[in-house]
Amino acid sequence: MNKRNFIISIMAIFSCVLLFVIEQVLQAPYLWKTLAKMGLFLMIPLLFIRFVLEKPILAFLNLRVIDLKNLRLGFLFGFISMGIVIGSFFLFRPFIDVDSIMTDLVERQEITKDIFLFIALYITFGNSLLEEFYFRGFLFLQMYEKGSKRFAYLFSALLFALYHVAIFAAWFNIGIMLLALLGLFAVGLLLNWLNLKSKNFLNSWTLHIMADIGVMVVGFYLFGFF
Repeated sequence: MNKRNFIISIMAIFSCVLLFVIEQVLQAPYLWKTLAKMGLFLMIPLLFIRFVLEKPILAFLNLRVIDLKNLRLGFLFGFISMGIVIGSFFLFRPFIDVDSIMTDLVERQEITKDIFLFIALYITFGNSLLEEFYFRGFLFLQMYEKGSKRFAYLFSALLFALYHVAIFAAWFNIGIMLLALLGLFAVGLLLNWLNLKSKNFLNSWTLHIMADIGVMVVGFYLFGFF
């Protein structure tokens, strides 16, 4: 691994650990956690690209290249992921403490039924954009092009999975958590692969949006919308 990728790896690990502390130790409300994520996953990487990598941000992101074939794959795998998310919830519901999840959402994160629609829209389109820019557009593609391709695949997918522990650490028992981590790691590998041809994160963002729609469907169910 070259020095630059090593620095990026350490920075990424530190950012995810800090988000875990903010979420689970400090138990910050959703708004403050979101602002912290924007700083760590968006502003710091953009500054790093501009002043350390010394590249124009738009050129680095390469967003003008749209691979229609992979975009279709993103929608296809996205619909499959949506079905898996919804199906898994109802399949494993007897082993999930729904009351603990709702208590965590309402009391700690201050997410209520009245504002859930707005939170759902942000998670589906905004939060997914942050995560795809960071884990795929910034971490994976940079490491893949400038270092070990295998390490780029494994590191970004593993960190993507472990980062979610901060979100559902209080929700699941150890068995469900390990199963969720395994699924997130596999999804991370798939998201990485989708972006290789176009060299940007638009394809994986498409899949991520579809998967998050599945998560939000579960959320609407838990909040009693249907």
